[in-house]
Amino acid sequence: MRTSTKLLLTIVVSTLLSFGTFPAHGSAADGRQDSRARPFALMQMNTCLSGLAGCLARTQYPAVVDEAIQRLRANDADAVTLNEACSAAVARIAAETGYEFRFSAVNYRGAPLSCAKPGGRGVFGNAVLTKTHIASSADAPYVAQNGVEERRWICVTTTEQVNVCTSHLTTAGTDAGTANTAQCVELTAVLQRFANDGPTIFAGDVNRLDSCAPDTFWNETDAAATQARGIQHVTEPHGRSRSRWPRSNPRRTPITTSCWCARG
Repeated sequence: MRTSTKLLLTIVVSTLLSFGTFPAHGSAADGRQDSRARPFALMQMNTCLSGLAGCLARTQYPAVVDEAIQRLRANDADAVTLNEACSAAVARIAAETGYEFRFSAVNYRGAPLSCAKPGGRGVFGNAVLTKTHIASSADAPYVAQNGVEERRWICVTTTEQVNVCTSHLTTAGTDAGTANTAQCVELTAVLQRFANDGPTIFAGDVNRLDSCAPDTFWNETDAAATQARGIQHVTEPHGRSRSRWPRSNPRRTPITTSCWCARG
């Protein structure tokens, strides 16, 4: 988030992929695959809801939340990742769509930031929503930080044993030694750790063109955006990764829809 940004993105990234195959119970020896293997659709949105960032009038609350709900219903995504969200808005999206969610509050100047203009919308942060039940979640701040806004990652694990992660990295530049690059390295390790335990997919606003995905992952970006293109990424392992889970090659159909978010 920037308090003085004038550059607005006008994209949401959604990707449809064959999300790998799961081992059937008792079938490790004979190699049979579970019938749960299926395409998995993911939607990523930076909703610019803090009330501090300079966003277009069209992004003001509650219009952007209404639009997010409409887009989610239209795309029928299996999971949704949200950056620069407010906890009350995430709860409303989940309640009106039937999704489960986990929210990770982001500290601002060392404390949770109450969303403003208007107030009463909860606190600022990132979230993951899923169609299926969430069995567990984990989130943490990066070791590398800069500026007044804390940067964090969050991952949820569904009862189907699918891991869905998101993060919003700093805007400090992507040269060697910058906080963004250090956070990217940390994020790579987080994604590899989750991928070692099961199918894992990430989407988020990483504020960089280069991927933070492990070498075994494919990477899609919002390269077709009209402004600040290529900084929102979707990643997932391809082929047979180092994960102990059997995988199939992903079938990817990027879908560009409309929502609004501020860079940073």
